[in-house]
Amino acid sequence: MYILDDINAGTWAMGAASRCWLHHSLLALSGSLNHQLLVLNGDPVTLLPKLASAIGAQHIVWNRCYEPWRIKRDKSLKERLREQGIQADSFNGSLLWEPWQVLKEDQTPYKVFTPFFRKGCVRAGEPARPLGAPQTIHVATDNRKSRLDADQQKLIGATGIHALALLPTINWDTTLRDTWQMGERAAKQRLDEFLTAGLQGYREGRNYPQRRNVSRLSPHLHFGEISPRQIWHAANAAGSAAAVENDLNTFLAELGWREFSYSLLFNNPELPHKPIQARFTNFPWTSDQTLLSAWQRGQTGYPLIDAGMRELWQTGYMHNRVRMVVGSFLVKNLLLHWHAGEAWFWDCLVDADLASNSASWQWIAGCGADASPYFRVFNSVTQSEKFDADGDYIRRYVPELAELPAKYIHAPFSAPAQVLAAAGVTLGENYPQPVVDLKQSREAALQAFKATQG
Repeated sequence: MYILDDINAGTWAMGAASRCWLHHSLLALSGSLNHQLLVLNGDPVTLLPKLASAIGAQHIVWNRCYEPWRIKRDKSLKERLREQGIQADSFNGSLLWEPWQVLKEDQTPYKVFTPFFRKGCVRAGEPARPLGAPQTIHVATDNRKSRLDADQQKLIGATGIHALALLPTINWDTTLRDTWQMGERAAKQRLDEFLTAGLQGYREGRNYPQRRNVSRLSPHLHFGEISPRQIWHAANAAGSAAAVENDLNTFLAELGWREFSYSLLFNNPELPHKPIQARFTNFPWTSDQTLLSAWQRGQTGYPLIDAGMRELWQTGYMHNRVRMVVGSFLVKNLLLHWHAGEAWFWDCLVDADLASNSASWQWIAGCGADASPYFRVFNSVTQSEKFDADGDYIRRYVPELAELPAKYIHAPFSAPAQVLAAAGVTLGENYPQPVVDLKQSREAALQAFKATQG
């Protein structure tokens, strides 16, 4: 059974890109279960007890979730079911370790990643090995199924995957669908491809958006199509066999950052809204819808920023190095609140995960746990020159600059007029002038930061 719960989710109901993924993921899951998956829409706290009574269920189990709203909901659900004499249990299916397992010696949560991962996670023991698939799954008999369908109609009306209306009414998701394959089979295939062709060289290659050294497993992990245990043990085996220990350790540490984000959210339920470092509460953020819109649409005049934001819009994904650069640009060059970036990513990412999204935006804004120092401002031009030297990534997502030579593609505003003309680029017409000056905006950000130090 799958229940779409937009009621308890409130502000954090899934964004548009995630809903597209969910639609196709549910189709794949249902197909793998011989179309025996029951899909409902509503509040599980109301639906599950009624449906349990309708089919005579004695025991209900589910995979545990760690978002604050889900913890609150599931606690109420367990109480309601147990009041009816129904056994209710939840299990860890999405993390390597439970957040309450990874604590310092004084039993307080970690606030710095390296000791969290190198000490806390190691002390918690090796992640459990995944179990094999069950030989058989016993579903309700035809009799009970017919009875349940009738009760369903009384309880919630139309149901089923298509009735959830997860797909957009305007057909903007074509490129997104062409970019990804959803479902468990696709997740396993993606893992195999990464371990074969991407793990070797991962430590350095993961920084270059045009290289194959990224796993692209995050949406599969987010939707439970593959578990971190499967990835952890498969990567360990592949990395050891190929003798690429440095690459393996770096990749496992990235799984560790995911765990750290969940630990932060579990121990700081206000993480999506409130900075961990209290001094940022009164930070003098600006509010400029024109600048925000330019950033969202990939029209800032800085090619790496624009390429990243267009990749996000078209595919529901952005390379991690580029995520850091576009995030830094938003909060430190445009001085716009990290909440604006958090909300835009939430709607546009297929791997929009409340823990990782919130922790990452606080990290780049300098206000979170073990955060990047606020005075560290990523320069989008130098980052572009270093990690996309030939401009291949930019040419892919900013095609109006495709004819510019590599020397100028990272900063078209510095190109001579004849070079721009030869490439068919007219700044201010078919590609924008920079919306801010990098040096001046960096100085303004540092001055704003000083205001928080008093």
